[in-house]
Amino acid sequence: MKFCPFSVFLFVASAGAYVYSSRRVIMKKKEAGESDGDGDQNNNNNNNKFMVVFVLGGPGSGKGTQCELLTQRLEGWVHLSAGDLLRAERQNPDSELGGLINDKISAGQIVPAEITVRLIRNAMEAAAAQNQNAKFLIDGFPRSDGNVTVWKEQMSARAQTAFVLNLDCPEDVMTSRLLERGQTSGRSDDNLEVIRKRFVTHRETALPIVQMYETEGLLRTIVADRSVEDVYAEVSKLFEAL
Repeated sequence: MKFCPFSVFLFVASAGAYVYSSRRVIMKKKEAGESDGDGDQNNNNNNNKFMVVFVLGGPGSGKGTQCELLTQRLEGWVHLSAGDLLRAERQNPDSELGGLINDKISAGQIVPAEITVRLIRNAMEAAAAQNQNAKFLIDGFPRSDGNVTVWKEQMSARAQTAFVLNLDCPEDVMTSRLLERGQTSGRSDDNLEVIRKRFVTHRETALPIVQMYETEGLLRTIVADRSVEDVYAEVSKLFEAL
């Protein structure tokens, strides 16, 4: 088979021009900060992560109260209480986990992390199904190394922590609040014996988590032995940029 020299020349020249043109397009995209399909997908994945603020503090420090105010006054925030989710699960007659959860809560101990993270994840997905732009205040979690580990394993690809709010309150103030709440709450853990156990658990397991987040630069601590509105005035400022 014979080839026309002129045709071969045109083919080679066209191929060279195409390659040169393609390279210029790629370089222009890079200069403009654009990326290929895989990069765009990664960016979309980051943008689609749930925004989370963990709310920590001892029992009776006001976590639930502040979270409720935030959800009432700031648009898009959803309050998920780890404790409330666990209590709801143990009251579910069809739950296989109810007995274990009940034993742990009544003893002032921490429920296995896998259970807590599963319940939180399910609640987040249910809320996101109603509002795709939902942002989450997760109250009373994480409270142990196990909580942190399981959360990172199961949720790091799905949630991004904006910061960690820590409500700092003396134990005598928290004790008074819990005993007062116990008169109407009906909660089995709002009695003096269990309260003391909860404080021990908080000091031994939760405080190291607070210190860890402080080291990571994520911790925001607010003094919480003041009026609800005084505490909220400081707390709400942390959310202005979110």
